[in-house]
Amino acid sequence: MGAQLRVYRRRIKSVQATKKITKAMELIASARIVRAQNQLNASLPYLTQLVDAVSAAASHASDVSKHPLTAKSVNPSRAAILVITADRGLAGAYSSNSIKEAEALTRNLTEKGMKAVPYVVGRKGVAFYRFRNRPMGGTYVGFSDQPTYAHAKEIGEDLLKAFMTPSEEGGVDEIHVVYTNFTNMAVQQTRVRRILPLEVVDEVVEKNAEGGSTLPFPLYEFEPGPEEVLDALLPRYIDQMVYLSLLNSAASEHAARRRAMKSATDNAEDLVHALTRAANAARQAEITQEISEIVGGADALTA
Repeated sequence: MGAQLRVYRRRIKSVQATKKITKAMELIASARIVRAQNQLNASLPYLTQLVDAVSAAASHASDVSKHPLTAKSVNPSRAAILVITADRGLAGAYSSNSIKEAEALTRNLTEKGMKAVPYVVGRKGVAFYRFRNRPMGGTYVGFSDQPTYAHAKEIGEDLLKAFMTPSEEGGVDEIHVVYTNFTNMAVQQTRVRRILPLEVVDEVVEKNAEGGSTLPFPLYEFEPGPEEVLDALLPRYIDQMVYLSLLNSAASEHAARRRAMKSATDNAEDLVHALTRAANAARQAEITQEISEIVGGADALTA
């Protein structure tokens, strides 16, 4: 009976040590969520103004449909899919959800007669495609939880280079991104967005706050011209879209890891309670057995 009690006590110490680790990881993830949220909120105004500038330049361009970044291919045959996953585990189903969404998009593109070329962010996604011996257009690891604009620019340049290359020479006709959108601490959703070719909506008028009369589209003057401005803005737009997707995914990864670690901490606490009760029962049984042996020995001596 003493050996069983020692086993329970060893297991309790082991679970308590694991609980300390998961609790620490939960606190770290909570702190990083706030930092990722601040970065995300700081980048949104720039992206909003950038979209307005691109829309204005496209609205005043002579023929925006002929621009290489907005012109749609007649018979698209290849598409790039940027899949954003995590570098580390212990984040629940965060990475697997992104991979599942990317696989669904791949099947959809295949049904349309297009070949999907994955560009993968995060070691989890890279391991998934390498295990299945599936070629990748690019791999980016080591920064999934703390991305910077330099990382987004590197990815954006690779995607833009592939898009500007003819599909017959190994380029792509479309670029899609699969990322996890961060809504709040409890809600994160995997989304798919096509970033190239860019769909530009030419809005000539807009409604006022009351919804009655309309306001004219503001007039702009471009130097040297709207086409040149569009050439300069669209690559920055691609980089910013990739950066925003990375920031959303990073915040979602921290939220998923925090939720997973909190669940692990709660489970460890429940397990400690169960093992403590089992150890107390074993200890009481051991004491009862010892008392019975002493009473039996005393009876034998007095007999």
